[in-house]
Amino acid sequence: MTGQNVVILGATSAVAERYARLHAARGARLVLAGRDAKRLAAIAADLKARGAADAHVALVDLALPQDGFDAAWTAMSAKLEDRVDTVLVAYGILGDQKAAERDITEMTRQLTTNMTSACAWLTVAANHLERQGEGTLIAIASVAGDRGRQSNYVYGAAKGGLALFAQGMAHRFAGTKVKVLTVKPGFIDTPMTDGLAKGGPLWATPEKVAADIDTAATKGTTTLYTPWFWMGIMMIIRNLPGAIFNRMKI
Repeated sequence: MTGQNVVILGATSAVAERYARLHAARGARLVLAGRDAKRLAAIAADLKARGAADAHVALVDLALPQDGFDAAWTAMSAKLEDRVDTVLVAYGILGDQKAAERDITEMTRQLTTNMTSACAWLTVAANHLERQGEGTLIAIASVAGDRGRQSNYVYGAAKGGLALFAQGMAHRFAGTKVKVLTVKPGFIDTPMTDGLAKGGPLWATPEKVAADIDTAATKGTTTLYTPWFWMGIMMIIRNLPGAIFNRMKI
């Protein structure tokens, strides 16, 4: 297990909810952070029914917390008596690529939500775990961040930046008991991807991705492609010569 006291930032996401259930079954104490009070309360009640020792709700705009990241983190960790074993950063928006190309405000919103704010949470959480002397940080990035593509390069740039940040943080804590895991999922069948055509072997369920994250975090893995075959797919895409890649409509 990665820990009994768990903070989940973006707890209403499908993957985060499934991940929380795994910890609930082990009797964990959880803090569930997000903006949807009704949905968070329902998830908290469900987790308690599944065996969680406690499930606290933290209402916060994760992209821009009203009182700042440090104050919001302090309030969340206090719900666990300042002992935090695992932190999962699981929120984000897919966004509209075409809208971001036309509107700088929309582009900035996507980058702030998916990268800048997530990096801020990783920083305040990492500093807490460093003082504590141990713990696990998990950041959900995306395979979209491995190479810029015309169809989603704003989202991809944000997730790529988040992945690089988390990888650097893993290097920062190398040789210590603070572990950092960067997760790079492919297509997941969740409400976030309802605007995409679904189906086929490249799509995964939230349950599968959550289980993979749980296993990787327990092993102390630093980078996880999930499902596993995305590692090979993205290796090919990253290494395609520009002359070939630029003729592709992806």
